[in-house]
Amino acid sequence: MSKRLFPLIKAFGWKDGVLFFFRRIFKKDGRYYSSRYNTSIYLRNKMADKATFKQVFIQSQYNINFPLVPHTIIDGGANIGLATIYFSHLFPQASIVAVEPNTENFQQMEKNIKTIKNIYPIHGGIWNNNQHLRIVNSNVDDNAFMVEEVPEPTNDSIPAFSIDHLMQINNWSCIDLLKLDIEGSEKEVFEKNYSNWLPKTKMLIIELHDHMRPGASKALFTALSSYNFSFSMHHENVIFINRDLVST
Repeated sequence: MSKRLFPLIKAFGWKDGVLFFFRRIFKKDGRYYSSRYNTSIYLRNKMADKATFKQVFIQSQYNINFPLVPHTIIDGGANIGLATIYFSHLFPQASIVAVEPNTENFQQMEKNIKTIKNIYPIHGGIWNNNQHLRIVNSNVDDNAFMVEEVPEPTNDSIPAFSIDHLMQINNWSCIDLLKLDIEGSEKEVFEKNYSNWLPKTKMLIIELHDHMRPGASKALFTALSSYNFSFSMHHENVIFINRDLVST
């Protein structure tokens, strides 16, 4: 009991931590209100939601020693919005664009961020150009969807957005924080069309998926080698700091 209860108390405080604990015992899905984050968190009775909740709030996957206070954030592969909520709480002054390709995940994210004014959700995928994508493994857990490009829109396709395009529509001159957890699509994102936005990005947090899309890490490190990024790791994420834009 203590192994599950105390981490919830640490993450959400005594009252909400205890309420979260007992609610999860008797009801696996539904609404959980957090006074610390000043929002309601809606979880489905799915292993993917449980795993993502644990990663973000219990294991503190994004509890990083940030060398800057971000004002512009892109959350690529936002899933149901839990990391997005974490960033919004940590950086309430930031403008956050949250991109998620799966329709059910996106709808759940909209519920989770409904009362948070600095988060702007986009239903689509992160890619190296503005094309269309489709999910190729819809039978997997809700945090493991992979996509591929399609030549034209179809009934089951979703829009793809380049990072450069996201900067343009938000009138951003730079990206302070780019978080990508996009199940292998980092390969395509860093293979081409990155020379405009990458040198204007101050910090990246990326989960690599070579086991899903071979060559993903090679594409990433090849692209970054042209610029002055430092490298570290935290949990499953690789972290890069643009030393030309962020002082030590």
